[in-house]
Amino acid sequence: MRLANKIALIVGAGQTPGEGLGNGRATALRFAQEGAKVFAVDRDLASAEETAAMVREKGGVCVPFQADVTREATLKAAMDAALARWGRIDVLHNNVGVSIAGGDKRLEELTEEAFDRMSAINLRGTIMACKHVMPIMRAQKAGAIINISSIAAWAQYPLIAYKATKAAMIAFTQQIAVQNAEYGVRANVILPGLMATPMAIEARAKDWKRSREDIIAERDAQVPLRHKMGTAWDVANAALFLASDEANFITGVALPVDGGALARIG
Repeated sequence: MRLANKIALIVGAGQTPGEGLGNGRATALRFAQEGAKVFAVDRDLASAEETAAMVREKGGVCVPFQADVTREATLKAAMDAALARWGRIDVLHNNVGVSIAGGDKRLEELTEEAFDRMSAINLRGTIMACKHVMPIMRAQKAGAIINISSIAAWAQYPLIAYKATKAAMIAFTQQIAVQNAEYGVRANVILPGLMATPMAIEARAKDWKRSREDIIAERDAQVPLRHKMGTAWDVANAALFLASDEANFITGVALPVDGGALARIG
């Protein structure tokens, strides 16, 4: 019960259609399993409700809420609703991002519209969510923020908007960690590697017109550790540690969860 009596707000707690679990849903389940009351925020209310139902089936507490990260007012509404319900927010986990599904391309093919849309989803939404939770956490003199970047920020990655926004996510997280340390608010960022999630697999299968099995085999082969992609549970467990009091002296850290991918420099 590492999050007993904690209130956790997860942005992106639903998931895209497909086989398996997404990172946000797995994190909601893991946080609730460890004792947190979870506020499950997603653009797709039906998907958030699905996550909440799964949490409740296992005896946890989870409330769904609809918000669109590209609309700041809805993120503020989510913070206000969680605060009104439970009186505090102990953990904010930002778990929203798109790449291929957002129209990302190599530089010579990237459109202005796709770049602006992905910047709003991948970066601006997290910044605005943090903007509205920070006064709450500062007043509490406590809080943990966990953002999601990607190893694409540091590794070779051909698609421009995803790489740029995920690199900016690391810098932003370090900035708020430093600026809010005196208030007892911690901020860390996770860098997932190749993960077997519906968003990663289904989007590539559709865009590349290839079978899921081919995509999975190709991605597995690139992972040093056991030649097997990670799962949403790997990201959820990392988020759990960073959200918990076990990480009480950890802030401003960028944590790869990548099966050794970034260790293979050169």
